[in-house]
Amino acid sequence: MDNRNPRHRQNGLVKTAIVGVIAGLIGGGASYFAIDQMNNANLNSNDAQTSITSSSSKTSKNSAKTSGTMTPAYNDVKGAVVSVINLKRQSSSSSNSIFDIFGDDQDDGKKERGKLQTYSEGSGVIYMKTGNKGYIVTNNHVVSGSDKVKVMLSNGKTVDARIVGTDATTDLAVLAIDAGYVTQTAEFGDSKTLQAGQTVIAVGSPLGSEYASTVTQGIISAPARSITTSSANQQTVIQTDAAINPGNSGGALVNSAGQVIGINSMKLSQSSDGTSVEGMGFAIPSNEVVNIVNQLVKKGKIVRPQLGVKVIALQGIPSSYRKHLNIKSNLKDGIYVATVNKNSSAAHAGIKVGDVIIKVDNKTVSDVASLHTILYNHKIGDTVTLTVNRGGKEINLRAKLESN
Repeated sequence: MDNRNPRHRQNGLVKTAIVGVIAGLIGGGASYFAIDQMNNANLNSNDAQTSITSSSSKTSKNSAKTSGTMTPAYNDVKGAVVSVINLKRQSSSSSNSIFDIFGDDQDDGKKERGKLQTYSEGSGVIYMKTGNKGYIVTNNHVVSGSDKVKVMLSNGKTVDARIVGTDATTDLAVLAIDAGYVTQTAEFGDSKTLQAGQTVIAVGSPLGSEYASTVTQGIISAPARSITTSSANQQTVIQTDAAINPGNSGGALVNSAGQVIGINSMKLSQSSDGTSVEGMGFAIPSNEVVNIVNQLVKKGKIVRPQLGVKVIALQGIPSSYRKHLNIKSNLKDGIYVATVNKNSSAAHAGIKVGDVIIKVDNKTVSDVASLHTILYNHKIGDTVTLTVNRGGKEINLRAKLESN
């Protein structure tokens, strides 16, 4: 997985970008010059051709005054998308001073410990303003290990932010800023309604705040893709081909109604065999985001009840593999049980590998996120009723939830 870490500031990267821009400008200039010379040659070789002269150039008064189909959607969120700056205290550079080597007997305790420096940058979305606080959702990996966090607003102003809570499992974090800085909040849409082929835009700060408020367009490639993250956590995510780059982490994936339907989190840039990959970005579904951020604001952390199983949504299993896994063809939605932990809640309840969980407490589950939503509304020690399809037959099992 690529893009788990936000962009580090490296002079080499900046220099490369500058060289690329300069090379592009030089190339463009050369092309225009060559075309101009060819045109001049053609004019000079044909005395009968009418010459064209003009004292100045001007723009047409009939230019089309239209916007892109996703421009209104972008306008609905652009003021709510921010750059998140992770600051770390760097060790002060060493010197050859004799006092640095043997210690300074005259040290008055005021020696500099090291200045805060920008370690990495990502994106975030202001989703709520209440009381004297504005709340921002971002990725956990964007703020992980920080000594201080700052936020650059859409107007370019940089303000201090406080970490309210983090969750490494879903890679989400909530920040708080002074409510006086909040001029726009984003609205969450229902990620369960997403369909493959649906147009979306990604808004964030690819490569950092220099490119803040960048918008890219794509489609939903898969509305519920089950993946295993680099931290070995299983997660249901939205797959999109909208361009997502380092720095986009924590930014908004937006539908045509201007609603945030996902928080951009990662991209796949290379397969396990080293094959280069393009257009495979992933976002955390908004329904799971809402569930997690509400708990983080309330408790500052996530304490999860769990079953003790590893599962994958049927939507994420290619039809060619279903027969191999003995999944009945008439099953459209549900969660396939791939492993059952020994002595877990699921094991004690009688859940087996190959079962397909279709309901929990009589509520339909179609992906891992929907399972989490139901389980997280319970407390550790609560008992839930699971409806599973086993070999084409539905059976009900009761499981007592354990802690994660």
